[in-house]
Amino acid sequence: MDEEEARDFNERCAQCSEVNWGLTDGGRFYCRTCHNVTERTRDVVNTEVICNARIQTISKGSRNRGKSEEGWEWYVCEGFQLVLKKQAEALEALGVCPQMKDEILCNFWRRYLQKSQQAYCDRPAGEAVKALSVCDSSTDMDSEPERPSLLRLLSLSESDGDLQTDCSFASSSGKVSECTSMCSGSVDGRLYLMKNQKEKLRMSMPMTLSICYMALLWLREPMTLSDLLRFVVEGHIPYLNVYQNFPEKMKLYGLDLKIFCVESWPVYEEVYSKMIELAAFLDLPRFPDITESCFLHPDTLCMKYLMEVNLPDELHNWTCRVVKKIGFGEVDFLTLTPGNKSTRKVKYDVLAAAIIVVVLKLLFLLDDHYEWLLSDFAAERNKNNKEGGPYFEFKKWYKVIKCSLDAEQKKLDEERAKYLWRCEKPLFYSVKKKSKVLRRRQMVVNLQNQFGKLSGSVRPAERPNPSSFQLSWSEENTDGTCFHGHSLKGILQEKNGLLTTINPDYWLCTTRLCPEKLCGHLAHYKEVDFPQSYHFVLRLFSFLLRIQPSYIHEEV
Repeated sequence: MDEEEARDFNERCAQCSEVNWGLTDGGRFYCRTCHNVTERTRDVVNTEVICNARIQTISKGSRNRGKSEEGWEWYVCEGFQLVLKKQAEALEALGVCPQMKDEILCNFWRRYLQKSQQAYCDRPAGEAVKALSVCDSSTDMDSEPERPSLLRLLSLSESDGDLQTDCSFASSSGKVSECTSMCSGSVDGRLYLMKNQKEKLRMSMPMTLSICYMALLWLREPMTLSDLLRFVVEGHIPYLNVYQNFPEKMKLYGLDLKIFCVESWPVYEEVYSKMIELAAFLDLPRFPDITESCFLHPDTLCMKYLMEVNLPDELHNWTCRVVKKIGFGEVDFLTLTPGNKSTRKVKYDVLAAAIIVVVLKLLFLLDDHYEWLLSDFAAERNKNNKEGGPYFEFKKWYKVIKCSLDAEQKKLDEERAKYLWRCEKPLFYSVKKKSKVLRRRQMVVNLQNQFGKLSGSVRPAERPNPSSFQLSWSEENTDGTCFHGHSLKGILQEKNGLLTTINPDYWLCTTRLCPEKLCGHLAHYKEVDFPQSYHFVLRLFSFLLRIQPSYIHEEV
């Protein structure tokens, strides 16, 4: 008889999602697969005490299975866990070490859940009461239409098993889940957005990228933060509309959309600052040392960016001299030590770009006058140069790079303007409206295809393969567009057996200091206050790094 009643209980287990129930001696249902005990009990009919009277014992939770039949109960942290899993898998597909997902990122996430008291800890008393208090009958959800089905708890590493939230909270009374369902598809969506939760380092979509970058930095992977964010924008790493990959059994609507829906591009400064804050919040030890053999070392990154911006290879000797002179190549300077406020937080890609700009200022001054004189001087020497490679001409380089940069910038602006923020997968607000939504979606796709044919624009079938280089230059070109092999001797003078700059002058970028002492910036950047050559170089690197020119200017 007990086995028959257990077979009639068809709800999925909250931990393993299996339907394989048994009954304990106390009449509670337990999962035979993972041995999870639920709050539900069987209906007991006792007629031995009083004749013709029926006494029935009912469980604490509601027997109403409407919500369970429509989808699983899930928590916000489970949604972010699935997002991190998808992002880690995408990074692994891009060539990142598999150790990142299964060990580093997974451990960072578990530590965050414990530090934020979402799992692996004793949940504070009264948490379920808070969830009850935030849901009242006067909540008006007309402004937030019911949203689609989506997700379930999935672990980052299948070999480690599922990463579960605290069981005592997950098995709260049916009233809590029933009440919160009015506010969001997740159980704790409303509670997650409460003001008192701001005291903790609350997870957000940009912070998922912060955790990924923190794991990349721990492994010293050859991927900078600017590369990571560019891969996100290009669609190689799930971030925009990532919730369309959630399982069908998870319902996402209402306040959940404010948490998981992203309608803006990730910002470098926000992701980086949250990474620093997260590392301190998790009490992480000193990161592995950034040595000269690491890709993130300034000498290596400067070489990479010099190749990408089509500058002579000889400039790398000058960048190495600058790095050594100012001590930016030291291990203690480059290695991140969380929580240590005395150490500088290094943005490796921005630092490398700033070093190249400093070297260009040392050699060419970039004052809208001296660089053109040197270019004319090098052009005259090239006429009589019959041995070795040609001398580098700044004017010719400027024309070639400007033409390519303008074309790439226009292409990027058009792609961003055409981007559709709505996900391709239709979101069904209810089962009854599913067919209607599908018909409307198909109509929209047909109209887009028709207008695309009329305008002559054809959407690419597949996005291009990811690359670390956005601009490529071949030395085999015969039109003189590649400057890698050009010599700097045409703009230098020999002194005591060493090649030095002809003009020893150097103008500082901090002549206009920020009047606001508490803004956190050394100097604000305004294009009108600086030479156009200097602005062009900043614009070039701001395009490559996808950041504002002011960030590179401040680093310079």
